[in-house]
Amino acid sequence: MRWFSNAHALTAAMILLAATVLTAQQPPTPPFTDFRYQEPGTSHKITVNDLPQPYATKSAYNFARPVARPENAWPVAPAGFKVELYAVGLDNPRTLRTAPNGDIFLAESDPGRIRVFRGLTAAGKPEQSAVFVSGLKHPYGLAFYPPGPDPQWLYVGSTAEVVRFPYHRGDLQASGPAQHIADLPNGGWFGHTTRAVEFSQDGKRMFVAVGSASNVDDPDTTPREKDRGDILNCDPEHCVLRVYASGLRNPGGGIAVSPQTGELWCSVNERDALGDNLVPDYITHVQEAGFYGWPWWYIGAHQDPRHQGKHPELKEKVIVPDVLLQPHTASLEMTFYQGEQFPAQYKGDIFASEHGSWNKAVRVGYEVIRVPLHQTGRAGGEYEDFLTGFVLPDGKVWGRPVGVTVAADGSLLVSDDGSNSVWRVSYIGK
Repeated sequence: MRWFSNAHALTAAMILLAATVLTAQQPPTPPFTDFRYQEPGTSHKITVNDLPQPYATKSAYNFARPVARPENAWPVAPAGFKVELYAVGLDNPRTLRTAPNGDIFLAESDPGRIRVFRGLTAAGKPEQSAVFVSGLKHPYGLAFYPPGPDPQWLYVGSTAEVVRFPYHRGDLQASGPAQHIADLPNGGWFGHTTRAVEFSQDGKRMFVAVGSASNVDDPDTTPREKDRGDILNCDPEHCVLRVYASGLRNPGGGIAVSPQTGELWCSVNERDALGDNLVPDYITHVQEAGFYGWPWWYIGAHQDPRHQGKHPELKEKVIVPDVLLQPHTASLEMTFYQGEQFPAQYKGDIFASEHGSWNKAVRVGYEVIRVPLHQTGRAGGEYEDFLTGFVLPDGKVWGRPVGVTVAADGSLLVSDDGSNSVWRVSYIGK
């Protein structure tokens, strides 16, 4: 009992020390921020002119090891929104996808299964839960094909391949075995392992996002980087993969096609180890054959000092993304809001999960953001905090958003692999 008391006192002292250290930290210099200043509805905008020089601060090591969610900890949404626990007791919940009939599909990556939820109780929880398929190797990307109300297949992107399972409207279990569609560059388990999958509106193209195998390795000299840090595409029925866009360090967390413009968009984790405020993660529409800089350049004509003098011919070709996010937020799945439940100004906007990273002295991310598209399908460069509260005041993390999808009733569902839960955000009015 004495040991327990001493350990309890030590833990309390460590929490107090951590809180004291955080309090002593200087406020961030706008437009950069951290979790202490994230609040639903707060708008942020980072421009190219705001970028500091490399190594303006030291590279931080601040890994998040999630703690159990305290009873009084709950995600916070803007006024008029209600947050409920939709599902609990999951195992590494990652990508979410809404089927045309309203069922919710969830990739549980570590155990290698796809789960499906159906219906909604008065308490805001699913009426049914089933395992659609199991025995997969790190599944992540989910997409129904062909697009439209009556898909015939569920495509699944995993680290090394894309497969598909027969699917008919309302299926709670796969009715047949996996069909292999494409091998993906992977190099084993090294580097980024997520593989988001999406289809063009006409169903003629399948897009697969493949993250890099490293932070900043040069593909010229590192064979395992071949066709990585790219978005690939092919015919979904007869897949021969080709590069659609390149220089995207890790777009594997989230790609989506705009229902308004038909353009492909992506959510990118940029490189680390250049300081607290470099390099911004980003969300952007993706230009075919576009080059976004990795690993030699970043955010336009900024050369990574670790590749000084390399590929000067690419300097003017680097595309500046539409929306620069806080560096080291680890932006993952994104979706376009097409529901009818939220206020009209949200229609067509992007929601994206920010998983949080290890490379900033005071944490940033660990939230869901909204990117306004102003009913035009175009971004103005700003984004807003939407769902926050996943970090405790002492800096400890209890939740890490990953997947995001719009349910049939217009609510927003968010998977959280920190608390192994799915959250439901609904609008209930002022």
